[in-house]
Amino acid sequence: MQGWLNRRWYGPPGTCAALEPLARLYGAVVAARRRRAAAAPVLDAPVIIVGNLTVGGTGKTPLTVWLAQQSRRQGWPAGLISRGYGGSAGDVRVLQRDADWREVGDEPLILARRSDCVTAVGRERTEAARAVIARGARIVISDDGLQHLRLTRQCTIVVADGARGFGNGRLLPAGPLREPLERLASADALVINGASEHPSLRAAAAYFPPLVLRMDLVPGEAVALASGERRTLESFCASSVHAVAGIGHPQRFFQALRARGLKVLEHPFPDHHPLTPAELQFGDAHPVLMTEKDAVKCAHLADPRLWFVPVEAVFSEADAAGLLELLKRTASSFVAAPGG
Repeated sequence: MQGWLNRRWYGPPGTCAALEPLARLYGAVVAARRRRAAAAPVLDAPVIIVGNLTVGGTGKTPLTVWLAQQSRRQGWPAGLISRGYGGSAGDVRVLQRDADWREVGDEPLILARRSDCVTAVGRERTEAARAVIARGARIVISDDGLQHLRLTRQCTIVVADGARGFGNGRLLPAGPLREPLERLASADALVINGASEHPSLRAAAAYFPPLVLRMDLVPGEAVALASGERRTLESFCASSVHAVAGIGHPQRFFQALRARGLKVLEHPFPDHHPLTPAELQFGDAHPVLMTEKDAVKCAHLADPRLWFVPVEAVFSEADAAGLLELLKRTASSFVAAPGG
């Protein structure tokens, strides 16, 4: 179903027109929900939302890690929060590095391990924010949460995929949009993951915030799940590799491997898919390269064929400076809650 929808959402503008009445109904609900939303409580630390307008992955998690690392370098310990999609934990939980992904979700574990920052998950993200503040966070960064109106925010960063943009520009279920494109105008920054290839980005330019930046996700060395051994991606070029990706846009991972000269046999899975050992058996001895998000769910598999490829958010010097200035401005202009 996800693949069927993606082909229509990101296809020609006329696709999914039959679902437009449902999209209008969805839009009315979104607008009413925003009008009726109660004022969110002011917390004792500034909150930065890293979100997207579309369903599916855009690169929010690597950007959140980048922001957390920069914040720590500036002397502001960051606390990271997430809904914990795919996890079973409902109440707020502060993560340990060895937490079970089935309870806390796959992406929060990456946040905690890559950033070395206190990280909490929970359906009520305001309570998750209070939990990380209580543990020393001076700035809170929320991975997703743009539509979570009960969470206060001092800064909003929207992330878009340069290859897929905003799809056909329609609201759910006729398109991938969670909110109308006009919502971009109230953001503090738009970060575009990769080159701005999709025509919907040009169509939405009138709504862009003043700060528009480009982010590239650069793959690092492959890491063996069983041993922790590291190898350059180029060392896999001698033979074909199986590439496994259970993320929002698997093709981005496959293309990144091909750009490094690898011969890729593609195995896309739905976002957050819980991989099983049988799904990683392909009838040959070729190495299996997967995303870091998939590796979180396969760490228990002692199979020497399995490797994961972490990615890092990279910006031009000018764009990094602009994003860092936004981070500084958010932290320095914050006024704490009374008594905070």
